[in-house]
Amino acid sequence: MSVPFDQNIPSDTLLSVATNAARQAGAVLTEYMRTGFRIEHKQIINLVTDADRQAEQRIIDVIHDAFPTHRILAEEGGLTEESPSRYKWVVDPLDGTTNFAHGFPAYCVSIGLECDGRGIIGVVYDPTRDELFTSQIGQGAYLNGAPISVSTTDHLDRGLLVTGFAYNIRETPNNNLNHFARFALKVQGLRRTGTAALDLCYVAAGRFDGFWEVTLNPWDMAAGAVIVREAGGKVTDFKGAPHSIYGRELVASNGSIHQAMLDLLQEDAPSS
Repeated sequence: MSVPFDQNIPSDTLLSVATNAARQAGAVLTEYMRTGFRIEHKQIINLVTDADRQAEQRIIDVIHDAFPTHRILAEEGGLTEESPSRYKWVVDPLDGTTNFAHGFPAYCVSIGLECDGRGIIGVVYDPTRDELFTSQIGQGAYLNGAPISVSTTDHLDRGLLVTGFAYNIRETPNNNLNHFARFALKVQGLRRTGTAALDLCYVAAGRFDGFWEVTLNPWDMAAGAVIVREAGGKVTDFKGAPHSIYGRELVASNGSIHQAMLDLLQEDAPSS
């Protein structure tokens, strides 16, 4: 029996489902923060909680209630099914698990959607601040319904940048410490929040001027990359080539300082 090819689904419909799923998952996280949760270790410093798993299941249920044939790539469960659907949801139910486990209020739900391999929807929800970042390709980016745009900072020495470190920072030489030290000497300020999805949204909203990281996963970037682009920003790999969420590295900025960021990142890169 053949499976019918997906019909085009209105972008507003897709965004509505993504928003509903993100808010429901955020409510799950808030309840677990109130009542308590169990922590497990994937690796020595890589955590997962039962809140992650329950929030992820809530998202999957909401999406599959609306679109039973759509594929879902989620952090904890992997790819839910191999179907011929044009649509693939890329989900992080709790970006910032270490923050969450310590009660530090910097974590979020991230839901991106690809159609034919292209990111078309991005939704990131921060339940601690009730901030909902949304975007549809070609429609701009929004925070709680109000338009947002990247900053106008045009020099690194006036910029506030943000980055992150991988869970395997103790084992890998590709640990971002060299980049961190170099940027710290060039910019006005440098932060590390522990949640890449929010970092990208903060670039989109002009709260940060730029963000880079070296070992990210698709669910860390899928929503935020769409939001940054729709807010007028730029997203590439470290060499300035088009960004893919299936690569591991990312540079996102307001555009004006992008080349300066790339130049710093390439200072000690091996020649090809």
